[in-house]
Amino acid sequence: MKRAVSIIGPGLLVAATGIGAGDLATASFAGSNLGTAILWAALAGAFLKFVANEGLARWQLATGTTLLEGVVRHFGRLAGWVFLAYLVFWTFFVASALMSACGVTLHALIPVFEDARNGKIVFGVLSSITGVILVVKGGYALFSKIMQVCIGLMFVTVVATTIIVWPGTSEVISGLFVPTIPEQEGGLSWTVALMGGIGGTVTVLCYGYWIREAGRTGKEDLRTCRIDLMVAYVVTALFGIAMVIIGSTIEIDGRGATLLVTLAERLVESLGPAGRWIFLIGAAGAVFSSLLGVWQAVPYLFADLWGLLTGPERDTSNGETRVNTRAPAYRGYLAAMALIPMAGLFRGFGEVQKFYAIIGAWFFPILVVALLILNGRSGWVGKTYRNRPITIAALITVLVFFGWIAWRSL
Repeated sequence: MKRAVSIIGPGLLVAATGIGAGDLATASFAGSNLGTAILWAALAGAFLKFVANEGLARWQLATGTTLLEGVVRHFGRLAGWVFLAYLVFWTFFVASALMSACGVTLHALIPVFEDARNGKIVFGVLSSITGVILVVKGGYALFSKIMQVCIGLMFVTVVATTIIVWPGTSEVISGLFVPTIPEQEGGLSWTVALMGGIGGTVTVLCYGYWIREAGRTGKEDLRTCRIDLMVAYVVTALFGIAMVIIGSTIEIDGRGATLLVTLAERLVESLGPAGRWIFLIGAAGAVFSSLLGVWQAVPYLFADLWGLLTGPERDTSNGETRVNTRAPAYRGYLAAMALIPMAGLFRGFGEVQKFYAIIGAWFFPILVVALLILNGRSGWVGKTYRNRPITIAALITVLVFFGWIAWRSL
């Protein structure tokens, strides 16, 4: 059992971090509007994210450097500074959205405030502070264990709810393996939203730092990472499929985390009061695990970039350079992202979520272009780990799809 967990550990962190309130809400709303006909979109979206993350892991294990190191070294420091500015903006909106999601969901579970807005603010602040404490005091080991508990809670809750409201096996199989887009208003938009939203955006970069923490540093670890990522995105796809199925059984409205609360209320009609509580507990596990994953891993990105841009050029001839999680760059950014975005708690969740979605939409086209170039040269990654024709085709598919989403977000 421990061996299995060690293999899929970093991948489970990817799944737990990438499945947030926005992803669950989008999937359930898509199901409510379009039914189970678009289940295939959850599978397709998870596959596209797998292709990108496999390329990231392949670069790192072949070169001993993170993707950000590769970008700065081969594209220049200007590219690093541009991404650093992007990361700061992305961090503010995603941190605000995660705090709001935790606040809304926890207040629904513990309604101690008459004003829901006050409940969102108080619980959002407490969630952020709790995340900082767990990251600073527990380190990677405690973080990994908590995330495994959270995703286990999420999985059991969402799958159990799906089984209870199961619409029929033939209907589900048809939705999974017969790709169709319902001819109704919003059919294409919701299908695209489901494919693009599932599995996270910038957080896929965090996988490289988690596999270092797990001791995977050489080319021989690539097979393990592929298995790990396959499990991660199967789990991600299952969550998306489950939420579409749940949403297809009831009529819901709302946005973001508020939609999850509305969904829980609607489930009372079919599952009773216990169903509401069970679903909210799973939703709370989903949104808090996403917050904790971002709090732990995004400071890695900042600290890595900051060191690359302001320090001397790194020498990786004796092995990879790890990010120091006790250094001011890591802890300073952790503190900043846990405190400054609290200002977003005083704005509507939907507004924050909108900006977060727009900023996140532009990340994947940039990532895929970098992977096509960096992993496309034998002199950089070696012939064995260079992009194969099928990989190039898959990456171009990802580029076209997410490029289209980014263009539509303007």
